[in-house]
Amino acid sequence: MAKKIVPEDFKIPKKLETDKFRLRILTIQDIDKDYDAVMGSEKHLLETKPFGPGDTWPTGLTKEQNLIDLAWHQKEFQKRNSFAYTVMNLDESECLGCVYVYPSPNEKYDALVILWVRGSRKGLDNELYEKVRQWIKEKWPFNNVAYPGRETDWEEFA
Repeated sequence: MAKKIVPEDFKIPKKLETDKFRLRILTIQDIDKDYDAVMGSEKHLLETKPFGPGDTWPTGLTKEQNLIDLAWHQKEFQKRNSFAYTVMNLDESECLGCVYVYPSPNEKYDALVILWVRGSRKGLDNELYEKVRQWIKEKWPFNNVAYPGRETDWEEFA
């Protein structure tokens, strides 16, 4: 059984909304917009490597594989093992990226947070990062959160 990263009585935040975007739970219903954001940003994602320096995601990702990933993220959220959020524009017409809250493999950290934005919205990256950092600090029960590739070096997680 996977270790829960939040207490059983913790009320998991369902969303974060700003004047530019909305974070909400990622589900299989997001397949079309999510797949468009991922594959429309393949070059950008391969350059920024949000999941670490050796990662080649999303190279070769099919829509079916993406659906499987979304279902896995949705189930992990239900089980309270990890938490995936889609980043949508306010009218929900476009997926702008994703935010993931994972258990940390490094004992120095309570959680690991990874986020990415679609290539056409690169200018949103810093704002998303700052808003997510503030949200995690204010709404989540963590004392020490890692943001690898940003304020924490990926080598700490190898």
